[in-house]
Amino acid sequence: MTSSPKIDDALREAIISRPDVILDDKDMMHALIAANERSMGGNIVDLRGIAMERLESRLDRLEDTHRSVIAAAYENLAGTNQVHRAILRMLDPIEFETFLRDLGGEVAEILRVDAVKLVLESVQNDNDPAVQRLGDVLSVAEPGFIDGYLTQNRGGPVRQVTLRQVQNGNPEIYGNNCDWIRSEACLKLNFGAGRLPGLLVMGAEDPHMFGPQQGTDLLTFFTGVFERTMRRWLS
Repeated sequence: MTSSPKIDDALREAIISRPDVILDDKDMMHALIAANERSMGGNIVDLRGIAMERLESRLDRLEDTHRSVIAAAYENLAGTNQVHRAILRMLDPIEFETFLRDLGGEVAEILRVDAVKLVLESVQNDNDPAVQRLGDVLSVAEPGFIDGYLTQNRGGPVRQVTLRQVQNGNPEIYGNNCDWIRSEACLKLNFGAGRLPGLLVMGAEDPHMFGPQQGTDLLTFFTGVFERTMRRWLS
């Protein structure tokens, strides 16, 4: 046997001078560990190698979790910015008709939804000229329609924010565009004592845009701002 190195001198010196290059290279380390196990023979159990494999597996899981947390934080920040921008745009108009038209225009674009509809319960019909002019955004329904729509006429408690997937949008709300609505966010509106409720509906063609597993904090905040804005218009 000889103790002389079997590796090129330049490469050997480079490794000795910068061993961290080897340690940081996962594929290189796997190759060295495998070579060490082969040299020990098949009857030797390398507990250190097993421990390293387990540590690497745990590290991979931690890295995946870390990436998931960062992605969720970024998505939440992006959603917060969207809602804030939509609220600021919603507060800009000084006329009620412009305010409503913006819901289906720039506000919908900022929120990246395909339709925004406002439903107001009323004992009157929707033959009012103002309602007809704003028919692409505003519709009037009979008392009790909103709770029935939110619970799908099954009764039970009504949440302020309801997120769900749908096969088709309701034509009473979406009109001729109902066929391509696949998910929606329904925000029930409280306009104060003595007034019937309202409903703001955001519809999306993407079936994964809204779902019951998603958080509702941002939309609850948006609902509160919208309610207060509408109360000023209605007064």
